[in-house]
Amino acid sequence: MSEHSENVTEKIMGSIMDTIADNLPKQKSGRFDPAAVSDKVNKLFGRQQSLHGVLGGGKSADVLLWRNKKISSSVLALATAIWIFFEWLDYHFLTIISFALVLGMVVQFVWSNFASRSSNVPRVELPKELFVNIAVAVGAQVNKFLGFLQDVSCERNLKHFVLAIVGLWAAAVAGSWFNFLTVIYIGFVCAHTLPVLYEKYEDQVDSFLYSLLDLLRDQYKKLDSGVLSRIPKGNMKFKKSE
Repeated sequence: MSEHSENVTEKIMGSIMDTIADNLPKQKSGRFDPAAVSDKVNKLFGRQQSLHGVLGGGKSADVLLWRNKKISSSVLALATAIWIFFEWLDYHFLTIISFALVLGMVVQFVWSNFASRSSNVPRVELPKELFVNIAVAVGAQVNKFLGFLQDVSCERNLKHFVLAIVGLWAAAVAGSWFNFLTVIYIGFVCAHTLPVLYEKYEDQVDSFLYSLLDLLRDQYKKLDSGVLSRIPKGNMKFKKSE
């Protein structure tokens, strides 16, 4: 094995460990101190804002953090019902839309026959602003995600690049296990449960992650001293072609 190959391997493994270490607040002693977690101003991943502020604030953050339990539970129940209809009951989107339209037409037909005037029958119209707002919101998030990937690719930071590749690889693996709708539902459920659980048990989660980071550092040092440092270095020398 050449010295160049060994250096590349060490750099990749070291970059992953350094990224985790750099994103978490450092302890002065170099070891994890559980008592100091709650006293630190910088929380997990160096954040200084509250979790509500990190999530963007406003109504969306209120829903994710269950500030209004009725609204949050209703949103989660609606998403679960949609997932059950499509996955467990094996309904299709066109089937549900057709049934809904048929039901609406039957209601209007009965109403129009019993109403004194046809003008009393309510008409359903979706506002144009609804579709515009949905398109703008989706487009903004897609462009933000694409911009993030391009920034990572062009900033020449190996740590961020490796983490982005690992994240996309994990998404690809998850996509091979479930269909697209199930992946979206799992992400939706995680978005509505993990933030509120983290906010409730913030100190315990931070303590666990600090302990995990400390364990990973020790394991990497053992791997470096026991395996990587013993790999023989090649003496290959490349001569310039004349």
